[in-house]
Amino acid sequence: MNSFTGAPNKQKSILGIGNALIDVLINITDDSVLQKFGLPKGSMTLVDSVLSAEIKKETKINTRIIQTGGSAANTVHGIAKLGGSCGYIGKITDDEFGNFYVEDFQNNKINTHFFYSETGTGHATGLISPDSERTFGTYLGAAMELTAEEMKPEIFAGYGILHIEGYLVQNHSLIEAALKVAKSEGLLVSIDMASFNIVEANIDFLNRIIREYVDIVFANEDEAIALTGKQPEEALHAISEMCDLAIVKLGAHGSLIKYGENVIRIDAIPAKSVDTTGAGDIYASGVLYGISENLDLEKAGKLGSLLAGKVVEVVGAKIPEETWQELSAQIEQIKIGN
Repeated sequence: MNSFTGAPNKQKSILGIGNALIDVLINITDDSVLQKFGLPKGSMTLVDSVLSAEIKKETKINTRIIQTGGSAANTVHGIAKLGGSCGYIGKITDDEFGNFYVEDFQNNKINTHFFYSETGTGHATGLISPDSERTFGTYLGAAMELTAEEMKPEIFAGYGILHIEGYLVQNHSLIEAALKVAKSEGLLVSIDMASFNIVEANIDFLNRIIREYVDIVFANEDEAIALTGKQPEEALHAISEMCDLAIVKLGAHGSLIKYGENVIRIDAIPAKSVDTTGAGDIYASGVLYGISENLDLEKAGKLGSLLAGKVVEVVGAKIPEETWQELSAQIEQIKIGN
């Protein structure tokens, strides 16, 4: 019932491509620091190394944690935790942050396709407001040097789905090269819009590539509005005219999934939100894992909702290991339909 028939039958592995970044997540007591540095609340803004250092200096007394990050990286990390097969393409440097990145992915049995640069591994400074909204000032570093020429067919071989983070769309040649190779290798393509300001700045490009190459689109309310000019439910229908599977995430109000003429409403689980970092990323983990396992879309959506509800209860984009263990029974119940 409501299964996504485009799901790969032989190749269930999911390949993510994105900005390989270390997340430096900092709790702020009010939003004055956002205003000081011109960071629109809830957005991702690119900054240079100097501004990145100034933000960290301004918040040096605030509590913080450091994790591997990047939207697509968070998604494949969640897929790996669910027991799915996945890989990741990104560019890093052989430095402290880069080595931390490689070790984390190896520990989680994620196949890596890393390219290297001397620029320095990128890092995203995530400022978490008291209402749990997060705002990123991102220094891309080596991540921005991933090139179209590096998108070789052999990287994509053996995967069933390519998942692209929207933050990459500013590099039009890279995205188009990855899309063309993925399609030539028979992969489905999924894209997460990532941030409303990125959508606004690349609207014509996004509209074209979605119609030409993309099978699955994830967008939150703001991104859906930015992409279509319509409110979330109308935006869902507009996006579904551009691709096979449209998904609009509504935060605490759940999510909407449209495939063909069918619209599925997925409820959010009750959660005490501390930090929304990674909620959309790990929601995509649940949905894509479900699709790769040929689960119907309601089950896939419920997996995504469960994971999103758990990640907002902690700081950062990673569900703690002990919570994953606690969730295993619930995950299995969703998969068998109870």
